[in-house]
Amino acid sequence: MSKLRIIKAAKSVRKRQNGNVLFLILIAVALFAALSYAVTSSTRSTGGTASNETNLISSAQITQFPASVSTAIIRMIIYGITIDEIRFNRPGDDEFDNLDSTAVGVFHPAGGGVSYGPAPEDVMTDGQMGDWVFNAELEVPDIGLSGVGGNDITAYLIGLRKSICLKINEEYGIGATIPELSSSHSSEYEMRMFDDGSTDYEIPEDDVPDIDDGSGSFNGQPFGCFQNGSGGDYVYYHVVLER
Repeated sequence: MSKLRIIKAAKSVRKRQNGNVLFLILIAVALFAALSYAVTSSTRSTGGTASNETNLISSAQITQFPASVSTAIIRMIIYGITIDEIRFNRPGDDEFDNLDSTAVGVFHPAGGGVSYGPAPEDVMTDGQMGDWVFNAELEVPDIGLSGVGGNDITAYLIGLRKSICLKINEEYGIGATIPELSSSHSSEYEMRMFDDGSTDYEIPEDDVPDIDDGSGSFNGQPFGCFQNGSGGDYVYYHVVLER
C-alpha cells in the first residue's frame, strides 16, 4: 500500500472515531436530559421539593431514637427491672452518679445501654440541639389502659420546627395538620423521669391528663406531633412503654 493510501486510511479512521465519540456524547446528553426530566416530573407529581425531602429525612432520624429506647426498656424489664425503677439520667453532668443502681439507667452501659443523642440543631426552632425528655405524666387515649395506671412512659422532643412537625404527622397518617392541645401541658411533658440526687421521680398514681386536642386526633396514635395549648411549642411525642 502506498504512503498516500495509508495516510488517507488513517484520516478515515480518525473521522469515524471522532464521529463515534460525538455520537456517544450526544447519547449521554440525551440520557441526562431524560433522567432530569424524570426526576423533575416525579418530584412534581409527589409534591416534593429539596426542602420536603430534607424534612422527610430529619423526621425519620427523630423517630428512630425513641424506638431504640423502647427496645432497651423491654429488655430491662425482662431482666428484672420494674417499670417504676427505670430512670433516664443522661450521660455527662455527673447524672449517672445519681442513679440508685446503674442497672436502672436506660442510657447507662450497665443498664439499657442506649447511646443518648440529642436531636440535631436543624430540626429545632431555636437552632440548638434538642434534649429528649421522658416521663409518665400524660396518657395517650386508646393506648394501653385508660384512667388510673394508664399513663404511658413517653419521650418528648420540645421546640421542633413547624415543617418537621408537619412532615411527621403526614408520615404517621395524622394528616397535614398540627393539632393543638385543648390546654397547656408544658408542666407535664417538661418533667424528667430521672434521679437528680435529691429528688427521685415517682410515676403518678392518679388519673393523668390525656394528649388530646378535643377532636381525638391522637387517639390510638403512639407517636405524633402536637402544638401545646394556646399556641405553644411544637412537640413530638413517642410512647416508649404502653401501660
